[in-house]
Amino acid sequence: MAFTFHPFSDIPHEEWLLLLNHPDVIRHMPLATERWTDGAIAEWAKGKDAQWQANGYGPWAIRVDGAFAGWGGFQNEGDEADLALVLLPGFWGHGPALARHFMHRRLELGIGPVSILLPPSRTRVKGLARIGFLFDREVEYEGQRFLKFRTSE
Repeated sequence: MAFTFHPFSDIPHEEWLLLLNHPDVIRHMPLATERWTDGAIAEWAKGKDAQWQANGYGPWAIRVDGAFAGWGGFQNEGDEADLALVLLPGFWGHGPALARHFMHRRLELGIGPVSILLPPSRTRVKGLARIGFLFDREVEYEGQRFLKFRTSE
C-alpha cells in the first residue's frame, strides 16, 4: 500500500462531496451540520491549502494506492497543532499507519505538542497511546463535547 499526499485543490470536488457527505463519516463529525455543496467545497479546500502558507504546516488530501481516501494532517489550534484524520470508511483500517506517518513528519515540520479532538462517538482510542497521546480533558467546541488527547512534547 502506498500513501501519497496532495494539496486539497488537486482533488476533484466530486470526490470531496462523496467523503464529506458520507453518512458514516459525518456521524463522527458533530460540527458537520449541513450537506456540502460544490461551492462550499471550493472555499473549504482553498482554506485548508492556505494553512500551509499561514502556519508552515497544514493538512493534506490522501490517496492510497492512487485512490482518494480522505484527508489528514495538522491544523493550528492556539498554542499547538491539532491532528485531524478523516477517511472514507473503506480506508478506516489505514488510520493508525497514517497517524504514525503524520506524527513522524511533525518533527521535520517543526511542530511541538499535538492534540487530537474526538467526539465521544469515537470509542476506540487505546491505540492513541501507542503514538504518544494521552487523555487530557473534555472540551466544548462550538457547543459540542469532545475528548481531547495530547502529546507531552
